[in-house]
Amino acid sequence: MIRDVIRSMRIYQWTKNLVLFAGPVFTLKLLDPRFAVPSILGFFTFSLATSGVYLLNDVMDVERDRLHPGKRERPVASGRLSRAAASAIAALLIGAGLVLSFLIGPRFGMSAAAYVALTVTYSAALKHVVLLDVVAIAVGFVVRAVAGVELLRDRLGSAEAVEISPWLLVCAFFLALFLAIGKRRHELGILEGEASRHRAALGRYNLRLLDQLVAVVTSATVLAYAVYTIAPETVAKFHGRPLFLTIPFVLYGIFRYLYLMYAEEKGGNPSEHLLTDRATLANVLLWALVVLLILAWPAR
Repeated sequence: MIRDVIRSMRIYQWTKNLVLFAGPVFTLKLLDPRFAVPSILGFFTFSLATSGVYLLNDVMDVERDRLHPGKRERPVASGRLSRAAASAIAALLIGAGLVLSFLIGPRFGMSAAAYVALTVTYSAALKHVVLLDVVAIAVGFVVRAVAGVELLRDRLGSAEAVEISPWLLVCAFFLALFLAIGKRRHELGILEGEASRHRAALGRYNLRLLDQLVAVVTSATVLAYAVYTIAPETVAKFHGRPLFLTIPFVLYGIFRYLYLMYAEEKGGNPSEHLLTDRATLANVLLWALVVLLILAWPAR
C-alpha cells in the first residue's frame, strides 16, 4: 500500500513545481541563504499539496482512467488502492501541505491555497470544457511562479520589496500552454475513438486544431522569453548582464519537445520526459548553469 501511495503521489510531477524558483532566480536572490532555504522548503510543502490533488483527481476520475491504456494501471484505477484510502490520504497531504505553506509565510500559503482551489476546480469541471482545460493548466503554472515571489515577499516583510517581470509570467503561461496542448495531442492520438469517453473535452479536439494551436503557442513562447531577456527592466535588474545568451537553450528545449511529439509520437507526460530524455535533461541543466554564470558575470 505504501508503494501504491507513493506512486499515486507522482513525485516525478514535482518537477513542475520548479517554477517556484523562477522568483528567486530572476530576482537575483537564489544564492542568498535567507531566501534559498525557505524556497527549498516551500518547494516541498507545495509539492505535498499538489500530490494530494493528484490523488484526489485519481479518485474523481477512476472510471475514465480505466478506459486509458496507461492510466488504467494507476493504483486507484486498478483497484490496488481503495477510493476511501486514497481520499483520506489526499486530504492529509493537501492539509499538511497548506498548513506548512502558511507556516512559511501567509502570502505563500494563500498562493498554495489558490493553486489547490484552481486544480480542484479543474479536476471537477474545467478539464471537461474544451480550450478552458489547457488554459487552466497554464494559469496553474503562473500561480506557481507567483507563489515563489510571494514567498520572497514573506521573508522580506514588504509587498513592494520584490517584483517579477510580467514578461516572465507570460513566458510561464505560454510554456505551460504549449506543454498542455502537446499532452492533449498525444492523448487524442493514443485514445482515437475512445477520446470522448475518457474526457468529454478531448473528443471535441482534432489533430488539425491542436497542430494549429501548437504552432501559435510555440512562437508566442519563444518571443515572450526573448522579449523578457532584452526588456529594459530586465537589463536594469541584471545590471547589463547578457541574459539573452540563454535564448538558444529555450529554443532547443521547445524544438526537442516538438521532435518527441511528432517524430517519436511522445508528449503525453512532459514531466517524465524531463527526467528520462537525456537531451532534454542536459539542456535544462546547461540552461541553469548558464543562468548561474550570467549571475556571476561582472555587472556593467
